Amino acid sequence: MALIPVRENEVATVVTTLEMRKRPPLRPLPAAPLRLVHWPAPDPDRYRTLFRRVGAPWLWFSRLVIEQAALLRIIHDPAVQVFAAIDAAGIEVGMVELDFREHGACEISYFALIPELAGRGLGRWLMAEALARAWNQDVTRVWLHTCSLDHPSALNFYRKQGFEPVRRTVETFVDPRLSGHLPPEAAPHVPVLRRR
Repeated sequence: MALIPVRENEVATVVTTLEMRKRPPLRPLPAAPLRLVHWPAPDPDRYRTLFRRVGAPWLWFSRLVIEQAALLRIIHDPAVQVFAAIDAAGIEVGMVELDFREHGACEISYFALIPELAGRGLGRWLMAEALARAWNQDVTRVWLHTCSLDHPSALNFYRKQGFEPVRRTVETFVDPRLSGHLPPEAAPHVPVLRRR
């Protein structure tokens, strides 16, 4: 067994890919004080604001560094569906992004609620909404990935929803807090390595 060094300005994470190969049994959707609103062709600034809000605690940065034209090609593609979870005050508190660009499959590209909503059962509601929309299309596979930087319960949550782990990879990237794409206080559970 060998330890593989990671550069001081990088972060490493273990990524687990999970999939669902058949529609889960129909269950009543859990009640929630939220509603899911489709954002057809979302404004990129509004999209990135929500992405940062729900993803910064977990070091989500990919949609913050992608070129605007490339981002628009994704989020304005008719085969990509972006949804915002909205609370009773009209505040955006979560997001789901469903990507149907691969024939017969749906990737749940992004799935999150703000951390303040953790532990209230709202993740089950959001996943039920996401799965209902995913399986409503002509697909035979719904898949997603999570990583060791995510909420500590994320992997078990996805498994309880019916997803099966199928692959594990390691990803390294420049720490987005050091590059300025996320604030230094983001993801306090992941230490920033300082040069000696």
